[in-house]
Amino acid sequence: MFRLARAPDLMLAQHWINLLQQAGIACHLTGQHLQGVAGEIPVDQCGPDLWLEHERDRDLAMRLIEGDAGDQSGSRSHWCCDSCGEWLEPQFTVCWRCGAERPA
Repeated sequence: MFRLARAPDLMLAQHWINLLQQAGIACHLTGQHLQGVAGEIPVDQCGPDLWLEHERDRDLAMRLIEGDAGDQSGSRSHWCCDSCGEWLEPQFTVCWRCGAERPA
């Protein structure tokens, strides 16, 4: 196992785990309950740790948790539905008004 990162809190750690698992990266979370002992041990040691099973997944995993995994949706612009003329935000792939799919 390979330690990838220490999350600042449990909610962000779980979000990272979800992102990695959706990408097919085998990972584990440890230290989920350490925030309860903050003060007894140094605060910077109380965050949950994210571990990868394979070091070869490190680069992709870091890009995913940093939000830079090559997702092109951030660079897309608003689009206009060909069927009804509604303007939609880049993250939508289907028109909310008429159900038509975004043109390729």
